[in-house]
Amino acid sequence: MIAVARTDTSLVGRWWWTVDRWTLLALVLLMAAGAVLIMAASPAVAERMGVEPFYFVRRQLAFLALAGVTMIGVSLLTPSGVRRLALAGLAVGVVLLAATLVVGHDVNGARRWIRLGGLSVQVSEFVKPTFVVVTAWLLAARRVDPRFPGGVLCMASCALVLALVVLEPDFGMALMIASVWAAQYFVAGLRLRWVAVFGALGVLGVIAGYLLLPHVAARIDRFIDPASGDSYQVDTALSAVMSGGLFGRGPGEGIVKENLPDAHSDFIFAVAGEEFGLLFSLALVGLFGFVVLRGFARVMQGRSVFVMLAVSGLLIQFGLQAFVHMGVTLRLLPPTGMTLPLVSYGGSSIVAIALGMGMLLALTRRRADEGEAL
Repeated sequence: MIAVARTDTSLVGRWWWTVDRWTLLALVLLMAAGAVLIMAASPAVAERMGVEPFYFVRRQLAFLALAGVTMIGVSLLTPSGVRRLALAGLAVGVVLLAATLVVGHDVNGARRWIRLGGLSVQVSEFVKPTFVVVTAWLLAARRVDPRFPGGVLCMASCALVLALVVLEPDFGMALMIASVWAAQYFVAGLRLRWVAVFGALGVLGVIAGYLLLPHVAARIDRFIDPASGDSYQVDTALSAVMSGGLFGRGPGEGIVKENLPDAHSDFIFAVAGEEFGLLFSLALVGLFGFVVLRGFARVMQGRSVFVMLAVSGLLIQFGLQAFVHMGVTLRLLPPTGMTLPLVSYGGSSIVAIALGMGMLLALTRRRADEGEAL
């Protein structure tokens, strides 16, 4: 750990003695594990794509550096600063989501990416953490002032975001956003009848996705009955994990990356299991679990409704995304194309998750005013 004197009253000094350094360390270890796994998984993918072997490695290291700066920079903010950042980010994100539907890249019939400053950006990744914080603010404001239409604004913003994401279409992302939003409502004290209503709406949403989106129906069908279609990717990923044993085949000795086009992103957990083994995979699971559990333990010691709801949402989002990625690899869930947070390749995903984790670190810092309602 960095040596900073307790008497240091500079911005960095105050940050160091108030931030949760153990959570920060766990996040850095996840980023380091991601760098190692990209070095193992991406050269074969690069060769198939006709680019030089370390193309993805160099890009990922640049993304990780940007993610680190983003996470530390955002963690310096106050809770009010986090709220303002989230509001501005969500407003810009909604505009760009709408623009993506018009001028975004069309890949297999989906428009999820937009060019910004020479880079391809998946805007929905950045909407996820900002929407969580804005939802927390609206629900907390309603608790403080019952006349404030926080519930109505919260539902309206959720409907808008979900509509834009579904139109891309990105059903997995929409389901993730809706699940975290519902979880925040539950933490805020949602009445049981509304739990039943939201649960029914969720089931109807899944049914609608199955009936209206052919690729969603195909993935669910293959998950229920692997013989009904091509389940090559999931079968290969699962067999790779099983072949790794306790200690793995060894760095560079895996075969899954030779056969799966998304081994460096959607199936990087399979690379971890095959090349580094069960113990390494369990260590990754442990790091994700540590971040989530420690975050909940830390936020429960405060009394700010906003901080509790925002941190809860960010932690649920972080943990749920990791669970979905691992569940797909182990054939426990239908394929969704979800990345492993801070580990899988992808600039939008890594920087957006770093933004969310920076907000988490900022909101869980020890402050003299942590008893404020908002």
